[in-house]
Amino acid sequence: MPGLHHVELWVADLSTASAWGWLLGRLGFALVQEWPSGQSWSAGGAYLTLTTSPNLSSPVHDRRRAGMNHVAFHAGPASEVDALMADAAEHGWTPLYQERYPHAGGPGHYAGWLEDSAGFKVEVVAEPA
Repeated sequence: MPGLHHVELWVADLSTASAWGWLLGRLGFALVQEWPSGQSWSAGGAYLTLTTSPNLSSPVHDRRRAGMNHVAFHAGPASEVDALMADAAEHGWTPLYQERYPHAGGPGHYAGWLEDSAGFKVEVVAEPA
């Protein structure tokens, strides 16, 4: 069956991942598993895991280096993207590209971009009008 099965993000400090919990919950993900060094969130048959690892080669994440730049999520109608973006700063996220919001991805693409305190970037994409 095609499609995304899961994404695992290694974080240096799980306590800073609380911003992810707010975002994932807001996007309809459910916390399905939690252990001292991680947690998994599920929606639509796929899941995202946030975990620390003793095998980290560096505690610093840099989305501008080779590797994954960001994760994009379906966020529902444009009004939900707007509401999420309005609330994000209160929950540990920094809005990106505000001067071009909501069309930083082009005139036909309605989305917001956020960055957490560790430098992980997410995109929240509105469904087509």
